Amino acid sequence: MLWLYTAAIVLSTDGFARMDDLNSALALISGLILVLDLATGLLQSREYLPSEPIVAVGFGIAIGPQGVDAFELSTWGDPIVIVEQAARLTVALAVTSIALRLPENYFRKRWRSMATLLGPGMVVMWLVSAAVVYLVFPVSVVVALLLGAIVTPTDPVLANSVVIGQTAEENIPTRLRYLLSAEAGANDGGAYPFVFLGILLFEQSTDSALREWFTHTIPVEVVGAILLGVLIGGVVGRLERWVSGEQFLEETSVFTITVALTLGTVGLITLLGGNEILGVFAAGLAYNWQADPEDEAKEQRVEEVFNRLFTLPAFVLFGMIVPWGEWMALGWQGIAVVVGILLFRRLPMMITLASAIRPLDRPTATLFMGWFGPIGIAAVLYATIALRETGLEAVWPVVTLVVAGSILIHGMSGTLLTLRYGRLGDDTEWW
Repeated sequence: MLWLYTAAIVLSTDGFARMDDLNSALALISGLILVLDLATGLLQSREYLPSEPIVAVGFGIAIGPQGVDAFELSTWGDPIVIVEQAARLTVALAVTSIALRLPENYFRKRWRSMATLLGPGMVVMWLVSAAVVYLVFPVSVVVALLLGAIVTPTDPVLANSVVIGQTAEENIPTRLRYLLSAEAGANDGGAYPFVFLGILLFEQSTDSALREWFTHTIPVEVVGAILLGVLIGGVVGRLERWVSGEQFLEETSVFTITVALTLGTVGLITLLGGNEILGVFAAGLAYNWQADPEDEAKEQRVEEVFNRLFTLPAFVLFGMIVPWGEWMALGWQGIAVVVGILLFRRLPMMITLASAIRPLDRPTATLFMGWFGPIGIAAVLYATIALRETGLEAVWPVVTLVVAGSILIHGMSGTLLTLRYGRLGDDTEWW
């Protein structure tokens, strides 16, 4: 809920007239988190109940301008800017949580599977999503490629809601939970080159766009961010191991190191103009390789606590700003693009490439992984960036409608299919 604290600072400099909005936000959203924390086990074990993201989005709609209008983000500043920063921090914490949760040698042992998902898998999801947009809406190829890129990544925030918790651990094999987590952590930042290729093609000639993409976006903003993230995470992890070995590390320090690492890496790489999400994921992996495993377990728990504190408010924010009027203006085409992307973006790709992805050793595992590739806060983040960079108004209603559709469909089917999968007896735990 760091965005609320930031808002408090802004409001305090602008007088007390709008402090009631902040207090309302603190009371309402903290109350929601409290209720959902108390009901987590119930929501995750009853297939007929909605998921937490659905409840949070519905709560945001209820308290926002379309509901009781308890407070409006526009009184604090540009809602798109607020959502962008909240999404940035939420996704950063989510991918760090994933990096800490994975075994330290996961990418080395499963490099072929991950290369398949992050290489041809992502390209196929991008092109299929772009094709759906192009066939449904009267837009140019470039705009379709941009919109397709924005909805390509598997959202790490929603993915965490599928693989974390007692219900998931009891019903989904470890190999599938690791695979979905690793893909979501990596391909969220991995969508960055596709998104910015679309932005560059929209703004410049093809030759100029490709030249900048190959000479700056890939080597500097992507590769440079990864290398810097590895350096930061590796150094901090090595220092943590040494300090822990010398018995200098306090318990409270253990609980905050990875949160500080996440936020610091995001700030530094953003200032340098790099892809902060890829950078922070790389930092988390490098830290995981170097740090004391016993301390990592404690840090993973506190990281997941912070992740949860950001996740639910992010969905509330999304509910508050959904563009109902623009969605209605899309008509049947809006419904068609949601259905087309959810059905064809991922499942056919996963079925086609299953033989090259070792954890998918049976058809049910392939179908489960093919269905659960949710689109969420990461797409919202890329949509805000694309809107800011291009001014293309079609980005916001189309992307947010697809995100809303994914939150609803994947949220309603998550517990149901998780429990059904558990009844199949797939107890293979190798990874």
